[in-house]
Amino acid sequence: MYLTRRQKEILDYLNGFIESEGYAPTIEEIAAHFKLRSLATVHKHLTNLQDKGLIRRAWNRSRALELVPTEVTVHAVELPLLGRVAAGSPIEAIDASETIFVPEDMVGRRETYVLQVKGDSMIEEQIRDGDYVIVENRTTANDGEMVIALLDGDSVTLKKLYREGRGRVRLQPANARLEPMFVDQDRLRIQGVVIGVLRKY
Repeated sequence: MYLTRRQKEILDYLNGFIESEGYAPTIEEIAAHFKLRSLATVHKHLTNLQDKGLIRRAWNRSRALELVPTEVTVHAVELPLLGRVAAGSPIEAIDASETIFVPEDMVGRRETYVLQVKGDSMIEEQIRDGDYVIVENRTTANDGEMVIALLDGDSVTLKKLYREGRGRVRLQPANARLEPMFVDQDRLRIQGVVIGVLRKY
């Protein structure tokens, strides 16, 4: 399970408010605290937290919101969400400035970041369109590892890497309908190796 920065902020606010006041804040109080103009935005965040099993709500009462006690405390780490990567044809590299919270035990030993997947070329590795991949920042990879590959300095793709000899590299999709990509090694720069996947339900 992962939380966006805003979801974690709201969960922390709910926890602090309930501890100090003995009851839950209203939707309006949550919106005011976070300077959100739209109550629908608050509803969306609360629905996401409820879907993740972290809160319970009764729809017909204003303060009927409670935190769900969890037996296991998961320590989360905030990682940068650096944009999208194509699991299909390469797409332009996009930098973003958002962050995402991931379980501590999914973070690599080196610098780690998150990318959102676009496309279905890695579907047989259980990586779907819209999933988030956790990437360890590395410039080298072993054959068979899933890499973030920068091609020609301007487009990024997610594939398994295999060296074919004579300076050629095969970027292998995990989708029987798609053909592998063969590129000269000097056209490719490895930007990281995938070490985990997060799914948004």
